[in-house]
Amino acid sequence: MEINEVRLKEIIVVGGGGFAKEVIWLAEDCGYKVVGVLDDDQSMRGKKVLGIDVLGSVSQWHKYAQYEFVLAIGSPKTRHLVFNKMIVGGQVNFTTLIHPNVIISNHVTIGAGCIICAGCILTVDIKLGQHCILNLNSTVGHDSIFGDFVTIAPIVAISGNVNLGDYTEIGTGSSIRQGVKVHKGAMLGMGGVLTKDIPENAIFVGNPARELKK
Repeated sequence: MEINEVRLKEIIVVGGGGFAKEVIWLAEDCGYKVVGVLDDDQSMRGKKVLGIDVLGSVSQWHKYAQYEFVLAIGSPKTRHLVFNKMIVGGQVNFTTLIHPNVIISNHVTIGAGCIICAGCILTVDIKLGQHCILNLNSTVGHDSIFGDFVTIAPIVAISGNVNLGDYTEIGTGSSIRQGVKVHKGAMLGMGGVLTKDIPENAIFVGNPARELKK
């Protein structure tokens, strides 16, 4: 290493799908060197994701325990299952990735392992649980609280004082009115306009959003 060379932080991306490609890009923009990908899909063996080698399955993470990890898996419940699978094997160093152009106040609390993509805006008195994903160009208003493993798709507008329970998923282009609660495991479909609470494990779609099924 040359005297003036800056050594990049190193990270492994867990998951090999389309979102993992975007997270590799995000990690690089955040100043990381992505050294590998872990994925349980056997068909991925010997392949690359955006030029990064697939090193093996998720259960082999301990071979690379010196690195930081990020869970690049869009589905909240799948992300949680993979998280549980990893922590059984020991202490995992999960990192939080926030794109440099994200606008965020000093009055936001962010849990470990969160991913906040380019173009997002988080205002004030916001709390995010662990391993939440906020995808491109989404906004979160004041006094909102997210549980763990929440997934927000691109271009979502969340008003103030919104409460999202664990494992909730908000579809692309959706909007949520101020003061609404989305309970654990529920989903708002793409383009949905939510004006009332969603019960646990329910799916709401449409404008205004109505229940599809549980």
